[in-house]
Amino acid sequence: MRGTVRTRIRVARLRRLLVGLLALVTAATATACSATDEQPRIVVTTNILGDITRQVVGDQAEVTVLMKPDADPHSFGLSAVQAAQLERADLVVFNGLGLEENVLRHVDAAREAGVATFEVGRAVDPLTFHSGDDGGPEGESGRPDPHFWTDPDRVRTAAGLIADRVSEHVTGVDHDAIRANAAEYDEQLADLTAFMEKSFDRVPEDRRNLVTNHHVFGYLADRFGFRVIGAVIPSGTTLASPSSSDLRSLTRAMERAGVRTVFADSSRPKRLAEVLSTELGDGVRVVELYSESLTAENEGAATYLQMMRANTTALTDGLTVGSPKGTHS
Repeated sequence: MRGTVRTRIRVARLRRLLVGLLALVTAATATACSATDEQPRIVVTTNILGDITRQVVGDQAEVTVLMKPDADPHSFGLSAVQAAQLERADLVVFNGLGLEENVLRHVDAAREAGVATFEVGRAVDPLTFHSGDDGGPEGESGRPDPHFWTDPDRVRTAAGLIADRVSEHVTGVDHDAIRANAAEYDEQLADLTAFMEKSFDRVPEDRRNLVTNHHVFGYLADRFGFRVIGAVIPSGTTLASPSSSDLRSLTRAMERAGVRTVFADSSRPKRLAEVLSTELGDGVRVVELYSESLTAENEGAATYLQMMRANTTALTDGLTVGSPKGTHS
């Protein structure tokens, strides 16, 4: 009897040991699976590039966009958490060419830490700002213009290059899925170009003149045959401000070209209208555009395609209507 009891005790202990070992193996397997199933991370600086990257990547990676809707890419900054996200990314996609002025040092730090980075603006044959006599920012002549997204053909190039960089630098993605996403998005961008060409064909030659709040539509003008007369802020960045002589020069240029319509970022039309009304008097028409940021959902420009179609319609209508009756703000 005593031997039988001892045997039962040993069996019970062995059973408990086996159960414990099984639990450890199960936990280790779950941890390994969790690590394997964790998606690769792509961090994008601006929300316009963020949308383009998401269209290409689909569900193949987690895409984090640092810039919030309706923010200014020239002035937005990062929290400590966002800066850390850059250094933990598998790939950082950024506009570059000086656009994200408060963020580029964090991108540099991520690159120095070994993170793969892709400067999209430099890879799409960037234009340079022209001299002030040509309607461009006087102090920035010869500098690359970072606002390439106003040309949908350059965005087609950018999307294809982003797909290449994701396939090259991000492990764990399905390369065929990435290529399929990029091809589908390329068709949508081609449709956008066709829509813009057809719309802008309605604008008479003598009305193809653009005045904007700052120099942001140079690529659109170059691609679709417009003339940039000038900008209220004579700079490629919103961080500059116009002087009284700048405004006098602009109003003279507008009067020579017979321009009474100004295209302004949708977040600042009232202030701009007041400035121009002081200089030009009544009759200045301010038409709102989405220039450097997407909006939140259901606010008019939540995606790049929505933004460009809305801008195309606003530009076409703004340049084909009759003489303005008053100031819009």
